[in-house]
Amino acid sequence: MARDVTTVDLDLDDRVATVWLDRPRRLNAVTPELVADLLTVLDRVAADENVGAVVLAGRGRAFCSGHDLKQPPPEQESRRRLEQLQDVTRALRGLPQPVVGAVHGYAIGAGAEFALGCDLVVAADDAVFAFPEVGLGLSVTNGASRLLPLLVGPMRAKEMIMLGEHVDAATAHAIGLVNRVVPVGALSEHAHSLARSLAERPAAALALAKRAVDRGVDGTLDAALELEVSHALITEHTPEVAASKEEFGQR
Repeated sequence: MARDVTTVDLDLDDRVATVWLDRPRRLNAVTPELVADLLTVLDRVAADENVGAVVLAGRGRAFCSGHDLKQPPPEQESRRRLEQLQDVTRALRGLPQPVVGAVHGYAIGAGAEFALGCDLVVAADDAVFAFPEVGLGLSVTNGASRLLPLLVGPMRAKEMIMLGEHVDAATAHAIGLVNRVVPVGALSEHAHSLARSLAERPAAALALAKRAVDRGVDGTLDAALELEVSHALITEHTPEVAASKEEFGQR
């Protein structure tokens, strides 16, 4: 690996690569370091011909609680930071191997968007999904404006994005946001069993199937990603966002 990775862990077993978001004390909240580490690990997985399928999971009590608002403002230039976050969606969908999201606890904001980037999602019965950006004065930034309507329909997507309400696992399954819901104690085994089943299939045919479906529905994803960056740059420095961060820091 070209650089040291500290916030994402990788396990390899029986042709299944498990990519762990590994900031459990912060509920795997997203920082620029975590994004960079995740991209590094996904690059490694993409190049490994011995990996037939991938599980994306979070250590600790949550899958990913969204951006870490308690971190100091990033020094990285805003457009580059936003595009690097979007690179996670590009990387997940660009992997030749199918990706199974194993979601438990919170999948909020960027965490929910990471789940959208997976090919299949297994949710624990304690999973909670939400897109809170609008309520914070921000904009969705990681493909949600395109990928979420494809899964749940435009009306439901607008409701989720505009209101930012929490969606439990049962509702997520009912609206097509996840494939399966299982007891939280069975999540890892169920997700890995599904990944092993995928890894047993011919790799070339599996990669082509993934590519064909994605290209069939993603004709305007790149345009959506660019529009999201423009909106995020507009909203990032508004008084509403500053007030939201100050309020969050006092909790």
